Amino acid sequence: MRGGRHSLPLTLYSSGTMKRIPLYAVGLLATSAVTTMAQDDIQRPNILFILADDLGYADLSCYGNEFIHTPVIDQLAATGARFTHCYAGSAVSSPSRCTLMTGKHTGHSTIRDNFVKAGGIEGKKGQQTIRRMHLLETDTTIAHVLREAGYRTCLVNKWHLDGFNPEATPLNRGFDEFYGWLISTAHSNDPYYYPYYRFHGKELINITANEGGAHAIHNTDLSTDDAIQFIRRNQDNPFFLYLAYDAPHEPYNIDDTHWYAHTPWEANTQRYASLITHMDQAIGRVLAELDKLGLRDNTLIIFASDNGAARQAPRETLRCVGDLRGMKAQLYEGGLRVPFIVNMASRIAPQTIDNRIWFPDVMPTLAHIADAEQHLPAELDGMNIAPLFYDSNEEIDTDSRLLYWEFPGKQRAAIRGEWKAVSVKRDTPLELYHITADPNETTNLAPLYPALIAEMDSLMRIAHRQSPNFPE
Repeated sequence: MRGGRHSLPLTLYSSGTMKRIPLYAVGLLATSAVTTMAQDDIQRPNILFILADDLGYADLSCYGNEFIHTPVIDQLAATGARFTHCYAGSAVSSPSRCTLMTGKHTGHSTIRDNFVKAGGIEGKKGQQTIRRMHLLETDTTIAHVLREAGYRTCLVNKWHLDGFNPEATPLNRGFDEFYGWLISTAHSNDPYYYPYYRFHGKELINITANEGGAHAIHNTDLSTDDAIQFIRRNQDNPFFLYLAYDAPHEPYNIDDTHWYAHTPWEANTQRYASLITHMDQAIGRVLAELDKLGLRDNTLIIFASDNGAARQAPRETLRCVGDLRGMKAQLYEGGLRVPFIVNMASRIAPQTIDNRIWFPDVMPTLAHIADAEQHLPAELDGMNIAPLFYDSNEEIDTDSRLLYWEFPGKQRAAIRGEWKAVSVKRDTPLELYHITADPNETTNLAPLYPALIAEMDSLMRIAHRQSPNFPE
């Protein structure tokens, strides 16, 4: 383990007060909380997981951005646990979200890339004919696990795990409620950010205010309204709300850019930054509702991004990935490393945590916190990281294990300990980086360590399993 957590004293605060709980009592508090939750569903924490789309690692002020205003998310970081080394499930949307939902890395997950060469279902992306894979009925999701434990489950906005299969909706994969859009019904989010249609459960409703290109209601606001309504309806039940915003995915469509009207940036750059700030304000609306209903102290809030900033993003102007190498669709750090913030003022102390974590950790962690571990499937690739932020006394090693990613037949990467092996082009030799000393992947050390390259290659081959949908 590297430097571990730092910044502020490792104390927790009791609900509704600023009374510090001594360090020695933290473990007792966590144990007591879990016991109470098991006895009374109402006491189990609500879970709000907020996912941005294509948000770069350094797009937030709390991760060092000097240009984009994100005061609400910054406050979540300042009053919660901010992870500096979180890795997404993949460098593009569908496989990353599959990993998040199922706890399995892309070496053996159902969806390993946005598109497939075999299997899946054929459909259209614009004028291009492509094939996509979908989440299977046999896949156990976080929503399944938490629903079995008595949680009301809801997805708002982006699913991206249905491919072209209209039966692979969130409602058929563990979620009780769904409000948003599907790949299999392309016009459910058209035009992007100002849609004419939107799913409410199984029904595709008409957003009449946006018809004719009116741009009356932005998708971020639609999603926020849906999230707030779900919270109001379920304030007396434990709930899992997966709020998956589109922002700041391209095309960068937003009419209100007043936050950055004074800048010399080109219009597209202003819109990109505005999408993020607008999302930040929308999250503030959700948090205000939790406060209004008296739910904030008993709601675990997680914020993350599905992958790094895209090629189209103003990466140089706004420094979206900081000094990290790469971008979305690449397995370098800029494509994989993402912000990850955990907030629950009543139980989590303000702290910065340097431990290496990744998306497969989310399922076992939430299951532990919700007292739902008995419902977990076998063969998960993650671990329960709750002790990093829920119990200040317990030390766990998250850095010695192997983390693995692949785009079958195209790219692969792995991290273990101090080292990262990666190849981002088909049939090219693995590169090797001392990822602790060289986080920006500037110096390829592969020629100096042939034995280590051979070992990493062997471990990566073991992590990969053949799939009929992703032939090499």
